[in-house]
Amino acid sequence: MVRGKVLLSIIIMLCFACDVLVEKGHAIWLNLPAGGTKCVSELIQSNVIVMADYLAISDHESDHSTLSVKVTSPYGNILHRNENVTNGQFTFTTSEAGIHEACLRVDGNNQGVKEVSVLIDWRIGIAAKDWESVAKKEKIQVLELELKKLEGQVDAILLHMAILKEREADMRIVSDRTNARVAQLSIMSLGVCITVSGFQLWHLKRFFRKKKLI
Repeated sequence: MVRGKVLLSIIIMLCFACDVLVEKGHAIWLNLPAGGTKCVSELIQSNVIVMADYLAISDHESDHSTLSVKVTSPYGNILHRNENVTNGQFTFTTSEAGIHEACLRVDGNNQGVKEVSVLIDWRIGIAAKDWESVAKKEKIQVLELELKKLEGQVDAILLHMAILKEREADMRIVSDRTNARVAQLSIMSLGVCITVSGFQLWHLKRFFRKKKLI
């Protein structure tokens, strides 16, 4: 019993320590003017689960403002599109790394509506996984569920570190190429300066000889 409590305490501490490195979810409030559009963007790596819920809330209970929602990938592929809705959800697994964008617009048929508040709950990676369904499906206890969450966080951290390592290697290659080009340019500039100086010296000597000064 004591051992289980100690293990649970360790798991909670590790989860707290990993929070800064693991992709989480966040809720955003947007105030959309009538006929206006606002977008939410997120830089996401490939093969990452993304889930979001959105809900339109009008200033008056009698208003039933509707939204048009479009989610696009970094290359412009439409991942989700919905029109004339007050709420909805989209879920997808990214196939492209880059900035994914969700744009929300108040439909033009909402007469008399000045502004609509929209709540969008954006969840990425581990935060988008349905852990309750996992627990029910695999019939695991609370401690085992926390271990699975921790395992998922560790996998996410390892993936994040691998991505950072890959970016560092790319930056190193770019830096080495830039340094090589700068060195080549410096050598070329030095060669041009030496050539011009030699030409000027030859020209001056020729000029002085013609004038019989030397």
